[in-house]
Amino acid sequence: MQMTTDLLIVNPCDDEEDNMAMLCCHSKKGEMFLMSRYPDEDDLEITLNDEPSTLDGVKVTLAPPLLKIEIAAGDADALNGDDVLEITFNPDMVDLDEVEETLKNILDGTGTYIRQA
Repeated sequence: MQMTTDLLIVNPCDDEEDNMAMLCCHSKKGEMFLMSRYPDEDDLEITLNDEPSTLDGVKVTLAPPLLKIEIAAGDADALNGDDVLEITFNPDMVDLDEVEETLKNILDGTGTYIRQA
């Protein structure tokens, strides 16, 4: 599955939401993707177009201008039948350090984060 967006909306630690870390975007086709995790939870949540799924073992690779999210084949229903979501974004529109901090917080202890130059 592929999405294109200009902006990745991130918050590494939302004080008003019990320190939840979240990454969100809206595609140019109107699709919405949200990945979030509370610091005391073992699993993270992925929401695609208002359909939430709780997952673990997620692998995320940040290689601007691409964010690649890989999930287990058995969890493919979370991404409309795909086990990979590639989000193309405009790296000039986001703070990449904040994106990286957010992804590390979301994936810490429950997934894998990779940063490629």
